[in-house]
Amino acid sequence: MNPTPRFDTTWEAALAHADTAAVTLDRDVVLVRDLLGRASLLVDDRERPIAPDAPELTSLREEFLEVTRPFTGPEPVQAASFLFAPELFFDSAELVVRRDRVPGGAGQVAVLERTVVGADWSRDTDSDASPSAERRERRIALYGFKGGVGRSTATAILARHLASRGYCVLAVDLDLESPGVSSLLENPAGLPAHGIVDHLVESAVGNEADLDLVTRSSVLPGIEGNGEVWLAPASGKPREGEPYDYLAKLNRIYSDLPAAEPGSQPRPFCLRLENAIKACEDLVAERSRRPDVVLLDSRAGIHDIAAVTLTQLTGLALLFAVNNPSTWEGYRMLFGQWAQRPDRASELRSRLRIVAAMFHSAGDAKRLHALRDQAYETFAELLYDDVEADAVDELAPDADVPTVFHPAPLDSDAPHAPIPILFGNDLVGLDPYRSRDWLELPFIEAAYARFLTALDRLVPKPRTEAS
Repeated sequence: MNPTPRFDTTWEAALAHADTAAVTLDRDVVLVRDLLGRASLLVDDRERPIAPDAPELTSLREEFLEVTRPFTGPEPVQAASFLFAPELFFDSAELVVRRDRVPGGAGQVAVLERTVVGADWSRDTDSDASPSAERRERRIALYGFKGGVGRSTATAILARHLASRGYCVLAVDLDLESPGVSSLLENPAGLPAHGIVDHLVESAVGNEADLDLVTRSSVLPGIEGNGEVWLAPASGKPREGEPYDYLAKLNRIYSDLPAAEPGSQPRPFCLRLENAIKACEDLVAERSRRPDVVLLDSRAGIHDIAAVTLTQLTGLALLFAVNNPSTWEGYRMLFGQWAQRPDRASELRSRLRIVAAMFHSAGDAKRLHALRDQAYETFAELLYDDVEADAVDELAPDADVPTVFHPAPLDSDAPHAPIPILFGNDLVGLDPYRSRDWLELPFIEAAYARFLTALDRLVPKPRTEAS
């Protein structure tokens, strides 16, 4: 008895038929998967129309229907010439190309996912939503596949550390479902009137001008000289007597939007989030100076906030990890998505660094080595280039092999090399409002010393020092 077709197996069958159709028809094809997971195959016949009852199209439709049931789209196979607006599919910015066109041999094969969340994990990093190279270089994402690993606390500590060295730092609270860093960097009364969520809602209808999105932190101790910390919170603080429905706004921000006017481009969520962060950066520049570093405290898990932040918006992504199976299973899911696109993997992998979060023992080197080994195994399998096992150790960090990216297991500058943050019981239940001097407590310095030292090497120099 054949096993029941399921979501994954029917999609693999649909992909195989798309590959075959591109060769047999010698035309570009787009495989579309809708919100219910149903697949439809679109054939680009705009230059060479195909009759709807053409034998090759009829045969393809029957075979496609057979192998994709029950996850078959309402119109399993369609030609572009019979679509109302074929450009929405064949020219979509959301297309992910699986195989390029071979002139005279086979058409291009592309996939178009129609999803509620998650599309941004596979969006091109050089899309129209991407910031300029200079902006992206100065942005650092702090991300954890699992929550509760001290990501927001590390964001606040890093912000204060860089400011004490003269940097102008902007911290952006992108954990919109569970804001955290805002309370560490400012008292409630000092928050601006609006937050990131307000920009996402207001900009959808062209009403984002004059939003009050940032405030300069007034609670951080130990900052002298030219250093500054600015905060862009997830939620604003409405002025007295003004209504503010955060949940209603949050429920409306993640959608891609159509073009604002005829002839203009659609507005995907990644572009909307980039515009919100850029607006915050511009406000800091207007009120003081352009930020030297922007810290993005990202949402945990498989979420569009995290997808956009890691793949589109940052020059450095700190991946917080604890050495347990659920953490590595999560990162394997994430890396596996990128590995499906070799161009994506090669562009992203050098921008990643593992952070050994909440590392319990300062003296047990074996435990840190175990985490490093697990990280190396995960990176080597999914993101690093394939090399012979006995040749890995010969790939020294300065090896003159420009076409191979596979750092050695003990390479301390490799993406998989963990940057440790020690765990302190005193951090549990910390109330930043009652203990505003918490950043100067001795255990904070001890716990974060190696983390901050490592980041001193990775963070771009302040603009006054940069060439």
